[in-house]
Amino acid sequence: MQVTTHTCDCEELARRAREEEARLYRELDKIIEKHKEVRGPLIQTLHAAQELFGYLPEKAQVRIAKGLGIPLSEVHGVLSFYSFFNTVPRGKHTIRVCMGTACYVRGGKQVLEKFQQELGIGLNDTTEDGLFSLEINRCVGACGLAPVVTIGPDIYRRVKVDKVPQIIARYKNGNSSAQSSSRRSSRQALTDENSPASAGSDTSEHKSGGSQQ
Repeated sequence: MQVTTHTCDCEELARRAREEEARLYRELDKIIEKHKEVRGPLIQTLHAAQELFGYLPEKAQVRIAKGLGIPLSEVHGVLSFYSFFNTVPRGKHTIRVCMGTACYVRGGKQVLEKFQQELGIGLNDTTEDGLFSLEINRCVGACGLAPVVTIGPDIYRRVKVDKVPQIIARYKNGNSSAQSSSRRSSRQALTDENSPASAGSDTSEHKSGGSQQ
């Protein structure tokens, strides 16, 4: 009886990982050098670094502080103040449920709880497969479309709890909602509650009828 064994070339994988990390930090050094002479360079540098890494690891934070000649505490202060910076890896798709007044009153809390239930994660957590992260927004400025959920550039409006599994399935299947909505006009996409609209769509008509938060 012939036995076939499969071995993992762990050394090769580790070598590639080290090379990729080194490449990323070389790119980060270029970013720091580019922004260090700019007025107020920290936020611009952090944005560029997050785009490079996908988040802002501690090692990158230290590198940025040293490169810009500022205290690490200043970097930490900016990261803690601005919610759009992430210090831990995020999922491929970040789901944000609006919890502004209008969205909360119209069922945003129940929608959020359904996402937590379906994904099996808590708020600000990421699924084990790295596909989804779950966050909240305080207001997206579309009160007339409440409750609103955004996933990347896609906007879902008047979301019902029973639609949450369907929304998740679109991304699990690799068919992002942006692809399906690209064939619709922005007006049609915004009035069809079962399809998302692009973040660039004009929602002013709908906003005007909404409450102000």
